[in-house]
Amino acid sequence: MKILLKAVQIYHPGSEFHLQRQNILIDAGTITYIGTDHQDADQTLDLDGLCVSSGWVDMYATVGEPGLEYKEDLESLAAAAAAGGFTDVLCLPNVEPVVQSKGAVSYLRSRSAGLPVTLLPAGAVTVDTQGKDLTEMIDLQRAGAVAFTDGHKPVQGADVMVKALQYLQLFDGLLMNRPEHARLTEYGQMHEGQTSTRLGLKGIPALAEEVMVTRDLQLLAYTGGRLHFSLISSAGSVEAIRKAKAEGLQVTCDVASYQMAYTDDTMAAFDTNYKVAPPFRRAEDVAAIKQGLQDGTIDAVVSAHQPQDTESKKLEFDLAEFGIINLETAFAVAHTALAGALPLETLIEKFTIAPRNILHLPIPDIATGEQACLTLFHPQLRWTPTQEATKSRSKNSPFLGQELTGKVVGIINKGQLVLNHSF
Repeated sequence: MKILLKAVQIYHPGSEFHLQRQNILIDAGTITYIGTDHQDADQTLDLDGLCVSSGWVDMYATVGEPGLEYKEDLESLAAAAAAGGFTDVLCLPNVEPVVQSKGAVSYLRSRSAGLPVTLLPAGAVTVDTQGKDLTEMIDLQRAGAVAFTDGHKPVQGADVMVKALQYLQLFDGLLMNRPEHARLTEYGQMHEGQTSTRLGLKGIPALAEEVMVTRDLQLLAYTGGRLHFSLISSAGSVEAIRKAKAEGLQVTCDVASYQMAYTDDTMAAFDTNYKVAPPFRRAEDVAAIKQGLQDGTIDAVVSAHQPQDTESKKLEFDLAEFGIINLETAFAVAHTALAGALPLETLIEKFTIAPRNILHLPIPDIATGEQACLTLFHPQLRWTPTQEATKSRSKNSPFLGQELTGKVVGIINKGQLVLNHSF
C-alpha cells in the first residue's frame, strides 16, 4: 500500500530536509519519495501542522508478561506504545520470572516480531534482581539484551556495581541504575519536605537519590565503563551528573516526562494515581530538571510506564503501589510541562536520537530507499486522555480527564501503519 504524508514538517537533524515541509511517499514500508511534487497514493494523511520524526524510543517501561499479564501483556503494551508514538520500547526485567536467561530474552524478541512496536529486552544485572550475584550478562547480550538493569530495584551494593561495570566493559555494555538508597527511603510515601510533614506521610528525601548518584559516579571513575541513571528527579543529582560529564565520564541519564508536570504539593489530595517513585519533588527540582534538559545534562525523556491493576491502587495511600501508566501521554505531558522552556526540536531529539545513541541502536534515516520508521505528531493539537480510549490494560493515570497539548497522530514501522487520528 502506498501512503502519502502530505506537507509534513520533518524533524530529523541528519536529513537534508530537517525542519522543512515535504511530501513523503511510503510504498510497502519503504520511503520512495520526498519532495514537493504531487504523488498518487492509496491513503493520504493530510493534516495542517502535521510533523514527522524518526521513530521514538522509550528507555524505561514495565510489561507484565510473563507472570503479571493482568496488569499489562505484550500486545497491550505495544498498542499503548504505538498510541504514544513509540516504535521501540526498552522493557524492564521485572517480570515473573525475571529476564535473566537467553530464553527469556529470545521470548520477548520473538513475541514482538509481528507487532508494530519493537520491544527491546533489558537483562537483569543480578540474579532475581536481588542485588547479590551477577547474571550471565555476556550470554544475555548475545541473545539480544540491549542494556542491563535491575529495573525497579536499585543496585544497593557498591561491590556489585563495581563488578558489573567491569564485567560489561568486555562488550561495551550499558549499566542502567535507578539511584535510590533503600534504607533512606524505607516506608517512604512521597517527597520529604514541608508537605509530607503537614500530611503526616513518611518522606522520601532527595538525599536518598543524590547519595547514590555520587557513589555510582565515584565507582564509574574508578572502573570505567558506561553508566546510565534512570529517572533522575532532584537538583542535586542533575548538578552531580553535569560535573561528571564535564570531567569526561561516560555517564548519561533520563527523566520521566511526568516529573516536570507536578510538585509534591500535588499529593495533598491523597490520590494514589500521583504516587510514583522517585516522587514528585519541589519546584526547585523541577526548575533544575528543565535546566538540565536545556543544557544537555539530561539526555533523554522516558515514559516510566508502570501499569498497576485497580486492586493495587484503590487502597489507603500508604498501602498503594507506586507507578502510573504513561506510554500514551509521555510526549504530551512533557510538551505541555515544558512549553516555553525547551524548543520542540530539542524535545524530539530526547525521544529519538539520544536514546538510540545511549542504547547503541541504529538511527533510522528519513531518506528515499530507507525503511520507514516514523512517528507522526501534531505539537499544537489539544486533547484529553480518557479511560475508554486508553490502550493499556491498567488505568492508573493522573492525566485522565486533563487537557494536554501535543498529540501523537500515529506511527509507521515494520511496514505497518497505526493511527490515532481520523483522516
